[in-house]
Amino acid sequence: MAESVVSCLVEKLSMLVEKEVKLLKGVRGEIVLIRDEFERMKAFLASAESSQEDDPELKVWVKQVRDVAYDVEDILDEFMLNLARDHGHGFMRCCHKINSSIKNLKARHHISSNIADIKSRVRSIAEGHQQYHFKSYCTEERASASTRGTSWHELREDAFLVEEGELVGIDEPREKLIKWLVDGEPRLEVISILGMGGSGKTTLAKRVYDDRRVKAYFQSHAWISVSQSYNIQNILRDIIAQLHGEVQQPVPQGLESMNSMRLKQTLKDFLQQKRYVIVLDDVWNLEALEGLKHAMPNPNSSFHSRMIITTRIADIATVSSNPSKVYTRKPLSPEESRSLFCKKAFRGEPCPPHLEHLSRQILRKCEGLPLAIVAIGGLLFAKDVQEWEMINGSLAAELESNDRLQIFRKILSLSYSDLHYDLKSCFLYLGVFPEDHVIECRRLFRLWIAEGFVEEREGMTQEEVAERYLKELINRSLVQNVKTGSDGRLRRCRVHDLTRESILSKLRDENFVSFASEQRKELHERVRRLSVQYTGNIVLNQLSLPRLRSLLIFELGKSSSSDEQFFPSNSKLLKVFDLGGSSLDKFPRQIPVLFHLKYISLRGTNVRIIPRSIGKLQNLETLDLKETLVSELPVEITKLKKLQYLVVYRDSEFTFPQPFGPRRGISAPEGMGALKSLQKLCYVKAGGGRSKNIMQELGELSQLTRLGVTELKTDDAKELCHSLEKMTKLRSLDVTAESESEVIDLGLLSSPPLFLRSLCIEGCLKKVPQWLPLLNKLTRLRLGWSRLKSSPLIALQNLPNLVDLYLHNAFDGETLVFGDGGFPKLKKLHFEDLENLRFVSMNGRAMPCLQFLRIAGCRHLDWQSLLVVIRGLANLEELQFYEMPEEFALAFYPNSRSRPREGILQECYEEVMGRNPQVRFFRRGGDRWEKLDLSLDSYNVIQDRVTR
Repeated sequence: MAESVVSCLVEKLSMLVEKEVKLLKGVRGEIVLIRDEFERMKAFLASAESSQEDDPELKVWVKQVRDVAYDVEDILDEFMLNLARDHGHGFMRCCHKINSSIKNLKARHHISSNIADIKSRVRSIAEGHQQYHFKSYCTEERASASTRGTSWHELREDAFLVEEGELVGIDEPREKLIKWLVDGEPRLEVISILGMGGSGKTTLAKRVYDDRRVKAYFQSHAWISVSQSYNIQNILRDIIAQLHGEVQQPVPQGLESMNSMRLKQTLKDFLQQKRYVIVLDDVWNLEALEGLKHAMPNPNSSFHSRMIITTRIADIATVSSNPSKVYTRKPLSPEESRSLFCKKAFRGEPCPPHLEHLSRQILRKCEGLPLAIVAIGGLLFAKDVQEWEMINGSLAAELESNDRLQIFRKILSLSYSDLHYDLKSCFLYLGVFPEDHVIECRRLFRLWIAEGFVEEREGMTQEEVAERYLKELINRSLVQNVKTGSDGRLRRCRVHDLTRESILSKLRDENFVSFASEQRKELHERVRRLSVQYTGNIVLNQLSLPRLRSLLIFELGKSSSSDEQFFPSNSKLLKVFDLGGSSLDKFPRQIPVLFHLKYISLRGTNVRIIPRSIGKLQNLETLDLKETLVSELPVEITKLKKLQYLVVYRDSEFTFPQPFGPRRGISAPEGMGALKSLQKLCYVKAGGGRSKNIMQELGELSQLTRLGVTELKTDDAKELCHSLEKMTKLRSLDVTAESESEVIDLGLLSSPPLFLRSLCIEGCLKKVPQWLPLLNKLTRLRLGWSRLKSSPLIALQNLPNLVDLYLHNAFDGETLVFGDGGFPKLKKLHFEDLENLRFVSMNGRAMPCLQFLRIAGCRHLDWQSLLVVIRGLANLEELQFYEMPEEFALAFYPNSRSRPREGILQECYEEVMGRNPQVRFFRRGGDRWEKLDLSLDSYNVIQDRVTR
């Protein structure tokens, strides 16, 4: 992470040199020198940082670079803080100005002295870099990389040397993979085994490779460990040697001196007219795989030959193989995990009763990862209860120091070392979140941006760049439990608990502390990031953390807490302040003095009022007040020229039927058009009796990518349309009328934002806006209370990328017809409260990708017409019905007698149910939802209700 620290510092130094020349009078030359030296260090760190784990001397040097970079940042930020003092008004302004001038002179003298000291330290570090010959060291490292990679693979193979009787959860996937090997096309095929480090990919591949059926079916066999730092010539020599040794032939003469072309030809000649299987274990890039495939005989004449690859990287697995021949190594089930754990920790005996609770806790952290279970189970063998408790309570420290766990630690660090430096910072930051915490992706992206981890790219917002970063971590199997929306955007994710433990050990070097209040670990003044699991038993203002930059609090138990308790004293350099979900009920009075603050989240707190002093936060980029009690913002908010994300709204509790306008926006002050950097604004009330219409001011916010507007009146629609025409970067738009009877005419929009991906319109429409079918990038559309007289499907069915369509009280007619070829990418379809809807039909084929269909409150819908439509949905996976009549529900049960199906209807039913979709019925009962399925018990419940 040192490279990321240096990169942020170089950027800050460059900005100061370019824009703050007058403020840096007398020290500009020294700062330029320091910047240039750090730029050289940054270039070296790119290659050195991944090698420091195996070289203590290099690790010390990297730590020195990181520490001096932090010190320079502190000096500059303290200097800028001193220059940013408020001078007041009138006579007091003059007094403050004189006093400030004196202080500025002192500040300049102070920074001059500090910069001289820093320059000396930087030169000393640079000289140390030369003294220890690190440049040549890196060259030697690259030359010996393949040797080091081999030793790592020996460690990996040792980790999986378990007896056949100790293996669990392997029989079913082994049989599946063997079937893929011996069946299929009579040509060369690639089969991929995908999974995170330690998930058992190598073990599975080895059991398949060693199976007697595989040995008998293929004439030639070879197993190669590829490693990150592969050498294609060495790999080719290894394959040739294995193949010749298998048939007891000497290797070709001059093998060691052959170039790549000769080696490939030699391998091709040997494999001609043979059926072979080659395993490439631990593939990290496509170049290695493609280089080997070119050494194989013509793929179309390869006599049913196969290549098996194991990889942690999803892109390699999916690009290399037919998607149907990618096996994803899933975690072991709880039963399988327990079985494997007992085999290692108790040598196959049952778990003793007094260790049951600890065993469950440890297995929960292992989350079905075989290598972790094997390593930790072996470590715990023959240990007493006290040792079990110690290891369970300090697993991060054990991963760092215990030799018995070095295999697991190194296998995880392989994935980390292979990351680009900016991704390393993002990955390590996941350690901020507590164990088992579900991470909201939008929140994570904005935290990354505030921390300076996300670079700007042309044509992309920083949030889009951050999402690309997270997708790369997911692609490398470093993040799990990923939830995506119907539009493909990432919603939530979670980090494997043991991966998080290994992250924490690395984060100690980055001056990061994460602790629960009951642990009360000692903190020191160099802490820069602090994550607290707060239970109300600790008062943070007792801590003095002058260098603290990020504070995130995850409250575990609600309690009455003052704003002072949540704020460490003397922490004036904070950039990130996240109290989301805490019991805070007042805006912390210390916040307005935090000149460097870039990110504030009070999401889910009971804060009601935002003070006028918020206007002092000139560097603020994110203000998240979602689900607070804030209903209006002070006019001083318009002074925040760098503000990019302003999220202020509250959702009412979900009920059925859903009320109109459940989302509450805020009254925006006059002058909002001054926030030129604003990218996200959700949600503002239209109108409000102001002298200048807020809908008109929105047109000045040309950088907006997401906009939410509530309480829109008919008279406001024209101004809103004019403003929308200027928002060429808009990706998401949510508009709600003042009432369900208020007509909002959005047809006045002549030039819609063509990059719009998500659109929600709630309010009465005369017709579907004529521009809506032109939105070729639209993926999500919600129409609510539109009360259209004619079917909207005709206008919408040709939207090429629409994947989620929600029609809520949007159509007053009786029949909806899906046209042939309509909705080519639609995956989710929701019908809710279409009170007059009686029939649905399909002309030809439509919705070929539909997976999810939900129908709620459409009480007059004919089940027969719906069944015929469902028959044509070949990919339907789930059907949900909310508050539908009992007679309607009974028609979907296999043993239904009250709604007999005959002839074509019975054929439709059998074809639909033959695909085995999930069918659920939901009905409100008091304060909870009753959920029924197609079981006999559920049928009897509904039948009994009908009878009564």
